[in-house]
Amino acid sequence: MKQTPSQLHLPLSNFDSTGPLEKDQKYVNNVSSNRIDPHDRAFHDWYRFVLSFPPHLVTSYIENFGLGRRNVVLDPFCGTGTTLVEAKHHGIRAIGVEANLFAHFASSVKVDWKVDPDSLKKGAQDIKDSTLEFLRAEGIDDNSPLKVCPKGIPLRTLDSEPEKLLLTNSISPLPLHKALVLLEFLKEYQHKLYFRHALLALAKTLVFRISNLHFGPEVGVGRPKSDIPVVASWMSEIDKIVNDLRLVRNRSFPNAEVFLGDSRNISKIIQSESVDGVITSPPYPNEKDYTRTTRLESVVLGFIKSKAELREMKKSLIRSNTRGVYKDDEDDKWVTGHPQIQRIAESIEKRRKELGKDSGFERLYGKVTKLYFGGMARHLADLRSVLRSGAKLAYVVGDQASYLRIKIQTGQLLAEIAQALGYELVRIDLFRTRYATATREQLREEVVVLRWGG
Repeated sequence: MKQTPSQLHLPLSNFDSTGPLEKDQKYVNNVSSNRIDPHDRAFHDWYRFVLSFPPHLVTSYIENFGLGRRNVVLDPFCGTGTTLVEAKHHGIRAIGVEANLFAHFASSVKVDWKVDPDSLKKGAQDIKDSTLEFLRAEGIDDNSPLKVCPKGIPLRTLDSEPEKLLLTNSISPLPLHKALVLLEFLKEYQHKLYFRHALLALAKTLVFRISNLHFGPEVGVGRPKSDIPVVASWMSEIDKIVNDLRLVRNRSFPNAEVFLGDSRNISKIIQSESVDGVITSPPYPNEKDYTRTTRLESVVLGFIKSKAELREMKKSLIRSNTRGVYKDDEDDKWVTGHPQIQRIAESIEKRRKELGKDSGFERLYGKVTKLYFGGMARHLADLRSVLRSGAKLAYVVGDQASYLRIKIQTGQLLAEIAQALGYELVRIDLFRTRYATATREQLREEVVVLRWGG
């Protein structure tokens, strides 16, 4: 019988926290464990979240689960497609679900290997020539950055409403102007099969070369770049994509599909009893607004045009931070029967009052903790119908102490929720540890390994 939120009473359970990864220092070491290996950069490096989990972690679970060409792998929080790309490399059909508009775009492009690399290179060269000629006519030499913006040139800007969505000083006026000129010429080729690849190259260039953003790990604004070569930076990313596509030319790989959708309603997206394995990393319960990570490229490239569009996108995400909580949210009902989650929320609220923290966001700390685990319970409950009997699952999650230093053991709690929903807890592997400056302790980042018996 299908369980409803009111019936979901989640027992505390013991588990073996020692898995195969814990014996391998490559994964436990905090510095190297999340780093992408040089031989893994193909396709993955087209665009990648700063803190994306590494391809070698996906490979380890593909091998551990015994997944092969006859199987289907799902990533219900696919982000920028690490699991999908790695599965495709292994000849395994992959399906991704992602609610962030730009991340969905990035992952869908990264698994499209049918584009002709020579056509992409030639098209990019034509776009480059047109853009440089236009800029030279304005008195701008893109290859010789200026310390001061030339006077008398009407610089292109974003419309006022989308501009308000950006972090202040995310990008300087002259680099933005040149990027918008490049984008205009690029759009003339939007009927070409390689258009989306060229657009993704511009997205990466915007964030990691042109902008003033820095990641450490939160997104912030660093020293302003008054000017920087835009077109040459974009062509550098184009060359990486072209070289990777040449590696797979005339080779056959299984399809990888990426759906835009809410992982809490996954049965409406994925065919029932069709998935053999799940390898994913959902959001963690903290104050990281994941939409800020992709805000610049989302706005400049037109994926989000208004605050209303941003709000609608956020509503389809797991509630992992207070900036994504809304009045009609009810996911917390799914964990009313879990005593430890209730105690954590109460402890956060008690600490808040003791410290006199009264801002609107601080008042939501306890609430968002329950909403997060409730949303994950909804996801795991709905996921069951798309899994084949014997399906194996790996969820990469991290312990947190973002909410007034109250520790949240995300992996353990997620494991208990899964068990209450009928999943078998196989083990919890240690992936790595992260130093938390707030609590001055090492927090575990773990892989919760589950099995669905059917």
